[in-house]
Amino acid sequence: MSEATLPPVVVCILPTAAPLGQKVADAAGARLDIRGRDFDAVGEHLRGLFLAGHPIVGIASAGILIRTLAPLLGDKWREPPVLALAEDGSAVVPLLGGHRGANALARRIATALEAGAAVTTAGDVSLGVALDEPPAGWTLDTPADAKPVMAALLSGTRGQLSGDAPWLAPLIASGAVDALPTDPDAPVVLSVAGAPPLIYRRQRFVVGVGCARGCDPDEVIGLVGQQLAEAGLSAGEVEAVHSIDLKADEAAIHAVACHLNVPARFHTAERLEQEAARLANPSDVVFAEVGCHGVAEGAALAAAGPDGVLVAGKAKTANATCAIACSGGDGAAGSPRGQLAVIGIGPGQTEWRTPEATRLIAEADELVGYGFYIDLLGPEARGRMRRDFALGEEEARCRYALEAAGEGRRVALICSGDGGIYAMGALVMELLDRDADNGGVSAAAKRVALTHVPGISALQAASARAGALLGHDFCAISLSDLLTPREAIVQRLHAAAEGDFVIAFYNPVSRRRRTLLAEAREILLKHRPADTPVLLATSLGRPEEHLRLRRLADLDVDEVDMMTIVLIGSSASRRITSGDIAAGAGGAWIYTPRGYARRIDGDTA
Repeated sequence: MSEATLPPVVVCILPTAAPLGQKVADAAGARLDIRGRDFDAVGEHLRGLFLAGHPIVGIASAGILIRTLAPLLGDKWREPPVLALAEDGSAVVPLLGGHRGANALARRIATALEAGAAVTTAGDVSLGVALDEPPAGWTLDTPADAKPVMAALLSGTRGQLSGDAPWLAPLIASGAVDALPTDPDAPVVLSVAGAPPLIYRRQRFVVGVGCARGCDPDEVIGLVGQQLAEAGLSAGEVEAVHSIDLKADEAAIHAVACHLNVPARFHTAERLEQEAARLANPSDVVFAEVGCHGVAEGAALAAAGPDGVLVAGKAKTANATCAIACSGGDGAAGSPRGQLAVIGIGPGQTEWRTPEATRLIAEADELVGYGFYIDLLGPEARGRMRRDFALGEEEARCRYALEAAGEGRRVALICSGDGGIYAMGALVMELLDRDADNGGVSAAAKRVALTHVPGISALQAASARAGALLGHDFCAISLSDLLTPREAIVQRLHAAAEGDFVIAFYNPVSRRRRTLLAEAREILLKHRPADTPVLLATSLGRPEEHLRLRRLADLDVDEVDMMTIVLIGSSASRRITSGDIAAGAGGAWIYTPRGYARRIDGDTA
């Protein structure tokens, strides 16, 4: 079960559809994206949303959406809903994901527009219910068996329904099934001759778990399975796994939640201690260790609420404990494990961003970063909770992101380029590595789930725009002496020059730093030709992108600003200016050969 459901995105291919798009977005709780008339760019945008898992409402013909997304189709159980909305708002058609929310979304939009929802899924049309899509709080044991049952019902075979499931009432009203006597505590069973029965279970139970640090996940999974079996319960009846917040980063607890396909939630020791009077097996030893008299039973009872009851008291193995409670409502929800994604968005344009980055940005509860970088997200930042930081506040922004995630939120730390290259990735790791007495972060922040998402760095983008200057060995050097002593930078310049590396200069100049780039030029000229190709690439991937090719001897510091990356070739780097070859950046292509010519000449050593 996914911990997060991505919001739908309403895509207006033509700006004239914006008023309709806004009305639909308001009705569906969706984001509105207004695109231009560049249909190639629209196609890339739609494919990016689809790969990231966004439900899509396209104000366009069904044919446009089908042709655009057809190459990506493959797994109906994972693909997000896709709907086509007529440009006059007269009809909305679920194209994909009918049983994954598309039909329900279509009906919601149709109601808002006073239009028709052209639902074509057979079960919804004929019987008024989707058998493989039980509502929240219910599970179906074997979703694949829904298809033959639906086929049998549609062919006229009469079925039988036992159990209390109001959402299946349309089957009884249509005469498709006979209602059998109801046992409110038993699973709901829908049976049709010639097909496997469908067994629906209400998620009424919560599992409390505790374990030693580093416990084998199989030990916890086995213990929970044994407890469920002894209580006569199915995994499908479990609503969530709960534990103490000290275990929010414990792999075994997340493994058992994943095994049961339910979320994991966590509570403070103070909250669990409020259940001390109801514990069947209180422990002074546990209290001395973590501050409450029971983790497994306390977590289960806290989640089950004041009217909840234990149905299985604490059972334990060498390293794990488990208890099960029946929910009585009004239980403590607990907090999810916080998540921090350090996301490299590349230069900023959507097409250069990975689907993983797009998905995690969409899932985030809060966006954190330098304000300009968040602005580069465009529509994906609109209306979102965000925390902007200025240049020079790097440690403050990383600390805030970690602590916010430590509170149980999903946080996206937005970095230009690649977050691990001269960006926030290393600083996040440094804060996690520091002791509390040395400016480290809180214990809760150290337990967050951390993801580093790579992005296209400026050196990659610059080389690609101009050809393949990074075709052979290269290095990157930051010319900023704010964090690195000037002496160390000069030492690295000499080493790179003597090693004949292609060099990417990050942070080449600033308003006050104007001399190191000129010094670097003079150092390099001692080791490589004056006509060595140099690329000055400014605002890569953005509308104001500007590329200039220069000779090393002609490199002028005044042509470089804070938005420019400087790539300098090695002695082997070449410029192609032949009239028989299409021109590249500045009228030529540049590249660094790897030495294949020697292989052609017979040198295979």
